[in-house]
Amino acid sequence: MQQACYSLILCKLFISGILQNNLFSSTIKSHRITNLQNRRITMGNFNAPFRFDYVGSFLRPVHLKQARADFEAGQITKAELESIENEAITNLIKKQKAAGYPVITDGEFRRSYWHLDFMWAFDGVGHSKTETGLPFHGEAAMIDDTYVTGKISYKKNHSFVEHFKFVKALEDENTVAKLTIPAPAQFLEQMIMPFAWSNTKKFYDTQEEVAKDIAEGYREFIKEVYAAGCRNLQLDDCSWGMVVDPAACKLFGVTPKGLEKIKEQLLEINNSALEGKPEDLIVNTHVCRGNFHSTYASSGAYDSVAATLFAKENVNAYYLEFDDERSGGFEPLKYVEGDKKVVLGLVTTKSPKLEDAQAVIDRIHEAAKYVPLDRLYLSPQCGFASCEIGNKLTEEEQWAKLALVKEIAEKVWG
Repeated sequence: MQQACYSLILCKLFISGILQNNLFSSTIKSHRITNLQNRRITMGNFNAPFRFDYVGSFLRPVHLKQARADFEAGQITKAELESIENEAITNLIKKQKAAGYPVITDGEFRRSYWHLDFMWAFDGVGHSKTETGLPFHGEAAMIDDTYVTGKISYKKNHSFVEHFKFVKALEDENTVAKLTIPAPAQFLEQMIMPFAWSNTKKFYDTQEEVAKDIAEGYREFIKEVYAAGCRNLQLDDCSWGMVVDPAACKLFGVTPKGLEKIKEQLLEINNSALEGKPEDLIVNTHVCRGNFHSTYASSGAYDSVAATLFAKENVNAYYLEFDDERSGGFEPLKYVEGDKKVVLGLVTTKSPKLEDAQAVIDRIHEAAKYVPLDRLYLSPQCGFASCEIGNKLTEEEQWAKLALVKEIAEKVWG
């Protein structure tokens, strides 16, 4: 009888312990969920942009560039290249997290040439080795010529979807994955500029038909990458950077009136591509003037496109270059409508020299005259390596730039 009572007591203690442990675990779990929810509210629902942010690309490790060269030479297999890419991307994301950034990307480590890799995965688009390259300030970018080979259409299972899935799997409670792709306008521009139109019109009667097919292809891609878990999509767009250049009419082969039509075309295709997108898919855009080996392709302030781009493009935020005089002043930001956000690219990736923190802070407050401070954010003006040939700084200098961005943002916004 005494032994039975003793066993009953032990049983009650055991059950009580389980209940207490379960209660403790539930409390801890609830606390973690609450903390995460609070953090996501603080970070702006955990969607880009963030107070300290970056555009997307990072300097490629030497061994990664060598691996791609070996693959092209037939010295390693595709599987071996992918294994090396996976390891490099995993290491990069570890560094992004260690730097305290809430957004992660693959650094565009699987890409060779900017936006062109994305286009090549569409039906009706071809490419080949260039003889002339693309002209940048003082240097030509010897990237593949890219052109129309038939009617443009989306090819299911785009490689960028699989690329995103790899990054998505490395998210944690403090980070969210972002995918960067060329803007539809960038795709269109590639096929209708004077150097390309003579070929494109073999397959299309009008530029409007080209735009229609590209926009439809983007809508299909967005469906696919959304299903893969993407909720932060960034459209990188050099087309506006070309339009603002003083030589824009010559570049596009049009009159000033014709250039106005080009602006409307760019706006229309970008908005058309986003029609019907899921409400919880955040789409931001990065406006660029070219970024190759610390050089640039175009110059010009935002004034001539602000009323179109800032007021009418259906995006959540603009990542804008403001790192030197080529980008002009902040006054065009007055056209940014509604609750749209602006990411000020005040720290340059084209030079290793660190900016003066107070000077950057002063410029942020200057921009706040046109867009409220609570809708402003900070980042470098562009990526560190928009293609395999990165800008002229070291990996250590790259991370020092990002540390500076974070330091300044915390001083300004807390």
